[in-house]
Amino acid sequence: MEFRVSIIWTLLLIVSFFSPQIRGEASGSVFFVDSSSNQFLRARSFSDEQPSLLLQDVGAAVSILLGFAPPSTLSAASSSKLNEVLIPNPFKRPRAVFLLEVNGINGLGKIVQDNPMFSNSFWGTNFLDSDKVGIQLPDESDVSVVPLDEQLEDWTDKEISDFSSLIGGSYATDASEPLNGVLTIPLANVASVNLHMSKKADRKFILSLMSLTRNVQRAIQMHDDLSRGSNSPAELLTGCFNGIKVLQEQYESDSIAQHGVELLYATLTKIFNSLQEAYKGQIVGIIYCDAAATQESGKKFDVIFTPQHTARWLAETNALNATLPEVVLVRRTLAWITGIILLVSTLMGICYLLNMPLTRDTLLYSNVKLD
Repeated sequence: MEFRVSIIWTLLLIVSFFSPQIRGEASGSVFFVDSSSNQFLRARSFSDEQPSLLLQDVGAAVSILLGFAPPSTLSAASSSKLNEVLIPNPFKRPRAVFLLEVNGINGLGKIVQDNPMFSNSFWGTNFLDSDKVGIQLPDESDVSVVPLDEQLEDWTDKEISDFSSLIGGSYATDASEPLNGVLTIPLANVASVNLHMSKKADRKFILSLMSLTRNVQRAIQMHDDLSRGSNSPAELLTGCFNGIKVLQEQYESDSIAQHGVELLYATLTKIFNSLQEAYKGQIVGIIYCDAAATQESGKKFDVIFTPQHTARWLAETNALNATLPEVVLVRRTLAWITGIILLVSTLMGICYLLNMPLTRDTLLYSNVKLD
């Protein structure tokens, strides 16, 4: 009996050692998308060795790109990695970051290799837990955080048709019922893919893409308003996309989810091109892909504001009355004592100088040669 128990415990230990989910380990990838007209990142490619980044490193990179100091808890190893990601010039920061988390996939795959906008800035990630990471930022007056997670529902067939045209597709409406048509979008590896608005998973996925696009357009409008002010704050556009996870939960075939990844890639390309134009190249994109299971996935990055402490001036609460007899007596006593000490010191110095022997070793005549 004891032998069986020992065997069971041994097997459990082996499984817990090799199972990444039991250890809370997950993997993903992150894409740093540099500006088309300015260089804020060091170029990398898929052929280079891909070192791992921690989630804390990505959060620190966001703070630095926004023009703020990284957290004081950042380790030396993380600082060395960030030095390989970011251009070292501290005066050349975009002060605007587009941060998007994509749940359900390990990365954008091989579809981004042919696009220099993505393929030159790929980094692998590897973290040992699923805890959230805080992006430390100063007071809210110094940075504007724009959420991109709002799911909008007031759509029309015309807006869906315009969105399909944006990503190179078409939309066939249903005359009997609105918002019930079929989206047909050509892809690189297949002739085309059809997404039916009548199907719940397809509808959620399409509306998630459209919501992301509209939220980015609203962020661009906010940027135009902020840029007209005298003091333009840094801007962080952050959101989480769960559309791929919806397709994975509904369809058993991986090809449907892969088609969703390609559609997401086409949408992100259009989105970032519009951001580059609106921000005049002063923006960097960070796309973090998390392949965690459904129950483990969630938003990894939280924004934490740490207000700077303002300087305080020391002031005398109660003014001291200088006309009091006690105060006058103390001040006069200190003045007389100080004067007497200075007078005695002066007389002693003169006496020693007058009686100083003229030898080579004296400090006063150390540079004088006496024959």
